[in-house]
Amino acid sequence: MGIEVLSISLLVGMFVIATIQPINMGALAFSGTFVLGSLIIGMKTSDIFAGFPSDLFLTLVAVTYLFAIAQINGTIDWLVEGAVRLVRGHVAWIPWVMFLVAAVITGFGALGPAAVAILAPVALSFAVQYRIHPVMMGLMVIHGAQAGGFSPISVYGGITNQIVAKAGLPFAPTSLFLSSFFFNLAIAVLVFFVFGGARVMRQGSASSGPLPELHPEGVSASIRGHGGTPAKPIREHAYGTAADTAASLRLTNERVITLIGLTALGIGALVFKFNVGLVAMTVAVALALLSPKAQKAAIDKVSWSTVLLIAGIITYVGVMEKAGTVDYVANGISSLGMPLLVALLLCFTGAIVSAFASSTALLGAIIPLAVPFLLQGHISAIGVVAAIAISTTIVDTSPFSTNGALVVANAPDYQREKVLRQLLVYSALIAIIGPVVAWLVFVVPGLV
Repeated sequence: MGIEVLSISLLVGMFVIATIQPINMGALAFSGTFVLGSLIIGMKTSDIFAGFPSDLFLTLVAVTYLFAIAQINGTIDWLVEGAVRLVRGHVAWIPWVMFLVAAVITGFGALGPAAVAILAPVALSFAVQYRIHPVMMGLMVIHGAQAGGFSPISVYGGITNQIVAKAGLPFAPTSLFLSSFFFNLAIAVLVFFVFGGARVMRQGSASSGPLPELHPEGVSASIRGHGGTPAKPIREHAYGTAADTAASLRLTNERVITLIGLTALGIGALVFKFNVGLVAMTVAVALALLSPKAQKAAIDKVSWSTVLLIAGIITYVGVMEKAGTVDYVANGISSLGMPLLVALLLCFTGAIVSAFASSTALLGAIIPLAVPFLLQGHISAIGVVAAIAISTTIVDTSPFSTNGALVVANAPDYQREKVLRQLLVYSALIAIIGPVVAWLVFVVPGLV
């Protein structure tokens, strides 16, 4: 067996083991890096760690640290509470508020599972009270999180843009973000009407009143290790007691400063092109200094498991590159002589594998495999990267993913099995149809 085939087999084995066992894939990847790089190839340690994504490491730590502070001091809850109160009297707006709030949260750097963990209990509770289809509400939250997930200062966007920039390919961060946003928005429109949006629009005004407790035991545990933040019980959100609601909507000095910090992050990264990780860490430290006791738990909420996962995968891919695996795969793909077919196969690979494995890890693995093929210039690199990125992430609705599992966990007991089945069917359809549509929209027009 050649080194190239062996390295691919190890990577596949990592995905399989991480899927069926509760083992962080990043830890597996670092072990595979040692076996492949040191024991088999005989690489120097310095050469192995040359592929370690130090810039991305800081970005992941900094943005999740900042987001944890914003949640601890209630800024995120303030944003959520303010948004959901806007829908009083307008039932049809509820799903769209959930979509937009999720997009804003991930767009500012939060991980998708964290956004879904915060919003899923609220969304599913609204679904019960106002007779909205629970699958629709869950999907609106997930696709909203994916819509904002490729902003230039987000985790997905950071991973994709850094990989493409390192490879020397043309890339457009804003184009990638807008492509993902409008693609998920289009899906959300379909989801809204397929799952009874027309009936919801005819439903009339929403009635006030307390929402039932729908935050089942074990949800916090189900997202631990995936970068999510334990969702609050619904009784702690809006529509609780008057005192609770007033407290949650109070714009304290700490929350104002946090909002200013988040705005500074966006302006610094987007306008002045400062490093996202350095700016986010600076803002987080400033907030921590202003309230050190209140923020001391924030560092524990950093998504260390995701940091380990991404760092491990990208380091292993770096060893694969030095072993010639990327060129080996690229030559195999190029030998097909059909750029459009190759791009479609890559989109399908991303969608199908991601339905059962980590989208974050897969982005770090599949895009580098497409780089040599894209460098040939037969097809638009920007379009192919956008199609692969979208195909890989839109299947996070699967109940086997953290996002899908959170929706199922927050569904009412009497609807949980039905929600699970419908999410399975939906995810299967989106894994088949989504890559084709993304390919037609972003790849086919870019054929040179």
